Amino acid sequence: ATANIWIMAETTRALAEVNAALDDFRFDQAADTLYKFVWGKVCDWYVEFAKPLFDGEHATETKQTMAWVLDQSMILLHPFMPFITEELWATTGNRTQMLVITDWPQLPDLTNPEAQAEMSFVTALIDEIRSARAQVHVPVGLKCDLIATQLSPAARAAWDRNEALIRRMARIDGFTEGATPKGSIAIAVEGAAFAIPLAGLIDIAEEKSRLTKALDKLAKEIGGLNGRLNNP
Repeated sequence: ATANIWIMAETTRALAEVNAALDDFRFDQAADTLYKFVWGKVCDWYVEFAKPLFDGEHATETKQTMAWVLDQSMILLHPFMPFITEELWATTGNRTQMLVITDWPQLPDLTNPEAQAEMSFVTALIDEIRSARAQVHVPVGLKCDLIATQLSPAARAAWDRNEALIRRMARIDGFTEGATPKGSIAIAVEGAAFAIPLAGLIDIAEEKSRLTKALDKLAKEIGGLNGRLNNP
């Protein structure tokens, strides 16, 4: 599965960046790299990507990849968080030795530009859909429809391979291709453009009223600031 290839590549990238930071005695940079990798890539994205894969044809591969990624994460975190990682190491598998004496990873370069580009599309699309929903106050529990108004060949391939992940994480119900309908919110990612019809999701009249009030408030603030600037 592309998600597994992607997270393995991200793991080797994180290791290389941590090694470079430690060689320069930049412990702050090493810690920041690990935070962004473990929290931003593993926890925030990969754990969610893996959930539907656990029940499909890639179940065995995904379980093995997840175990490997978590082990590498604990090893890399150990110099910065020795006690909690040692405890997690002991309780998450049958270990032959303590984490403190486990060898530091020596990993081959697993960089995969195709997987990186594909998963960048997936994560960007999910982020944009979530942001658009929040912007117009679509209730979290509601699923929405998605219309693709433009898809490049690469974007179409990425959608086809990851449709289940995107539907699950962005709470998408129906998917079609066509023109942008009236009363929808447009979103764009690299190689693609989409629209989310808002009819039935929100009270459009109420949303217009809310936005009008917000604009009026901003206009008053701008007027006040201009008055101050013009009267030094």
